[in-house]
Amino acid sequence: MPSTVFRPPKPIPHDTPIGVLRMILALRRNPLEIWSKAHYEQPILMGRTILGERAVINEPAAVRRIFLDNVANYRKDALQLRVLGPGLGKGLLTVDGEDWRAQRRALAPLFSARQIPSFAPAMHRVAIATVARLTPRREGRVVDVSVEMARVALEMLEQTLFSQGLGRDASEFQVAVTRYFDTIGRLDPLDLIGAPQFLPRFGRLRGRTTLEFFARAVDDIIGARKSLLASGASAPNDILTLLLAAQDPETGKGISGDDVRANIVTFIGAGHETTANALTWTLYLLSQAPDWRARVEAEIDAHFDPANVESFAEALPATKAVLEEALRLYPPAAMLSREAIGADTLAGRRIPAGTVVTVSPFLLHRHRTLWKDPDAFDPERFLGANRDAIDRYAYIPFGAGPRVCIGMGFAMLEMMAVLGHLLQAFRFDLAPGHPVSPVARVTLRPEQGMKMILRRRRAGAA
Repeated sequence: MPSTVFRPPKPIPHDTPIGVLRMILALRRNPLEIWSKAHYEQPILMGRTILGERAVINEPAAVRRIFLDNVANYRKDALQLRVLGPGLGKGLLTVDGEDWRAQRRALAPLFSARQIPSFAPAMHRVAIATVARLTPRREGRVVDVSVEMARVALEMLEQTLFSQGLGRDASEFQVAVTRYFDTIGRLDPLDLIGAPQFLPRFGRLRGRTTLEFFARAVDDIIGARKSLLASGASAPNDILTLLLAAQDPETGKGISGDDVRANIVTFIGAGHETTANALTWTLYLLSQAPDWRARVEAEIDAHFDPANVESFAEALPATKAVLEEALRLYPPAAMLSREAIGADTLAGRRIPAGTVVTVSPFLLHRHRTLWKDPDAFDPERFLGANRDAIDRYAYIPFGAGPRVCIGMGFAMLEMMAVLGHLLQAFRFDLAPGHPVSPVARVTLRPEQGMKMILRRRRAGAA
């Protein structure tokens, strides 16, 4: 444990549960603000709320039962689908049942352990280009790291999963994704009370241009690929080719055109956003922990070898531990929820059918019964025997069970590659006076961006 412990910002938990009006306001403003101290201390909390019968789960065995052992009993809940559906359609993130299984089977080959290392050369090219772009003309340049990491993540998608490009400038997608999360991605009071879908939501009205942008962009991406194939050219081995040609290995059925579009939006929007946020939080945490930053810099200088992809985890254990600790403190998806189809028992409590169970990785990763000094930034938790002692279902930054994030291995390799190149070249310090606070907008992002001072570590950084 370092001599100076850094405890990064989070909303202050309430002493007692909050009332209906305050909960509505908090869910609209920042859902992380609804939690009380008991949520960080009790294995399960149940009760009737404005959202209906709810159970908040923080016991690893119960988390395992929801996401693995009794997964067939827990489906995506209606509120989650009302928020995500208008933007993401019926893609891998939102569908359930046999539709989800068919899509998952069709997409699985692209994210296999054998396939993922083949993306590494493109990842390194993007990271090297990012270093060149960021290299300051003068020392002490201030950049918004959240914006820069979003651009890196989008360029990664262009070079790997959409190898013909996205047909738009990366900045256009960044603006559209940010607008999506700030409008459609926010909980609307009408959704909270279960109002009919035909009633207009203010956020959706504001976000209509964003949805139209995504529709045009995705149609252009698909059109360009179909033109390439019609010309007789060979198809690149990427996610778009796989989506267009996919057949469920069990049924032989392909993915519908609407589902192809939904999955493209999912990977571009939610996929790149989660990676960008994780990188942003990692660079911020290192800026506040000089001892860990020095340790990671020394490790990268000595052992970072872009040519040896498969040894990243072994060669850079401190770097990986810092990344995993960032994912613990600021998990990409702060809340996961499911509706119980039938009655069940979780953490010793009866769960009636129709109850919506919430597993919040943000809560789970900071729970008093599961972690020592849970609010402290301490990557030692993920080194050696400490890592082995962590319950698999106490740490779920990518979800768990059959619905664990299909791109987890891809994202970890991508983030390790980016951190290796960036931290070898630069040192990032938080800009004086810049406020840092996490806000949940489908993904967990810094509310006001992340302004940081960029300085070269090496004279030939570019």
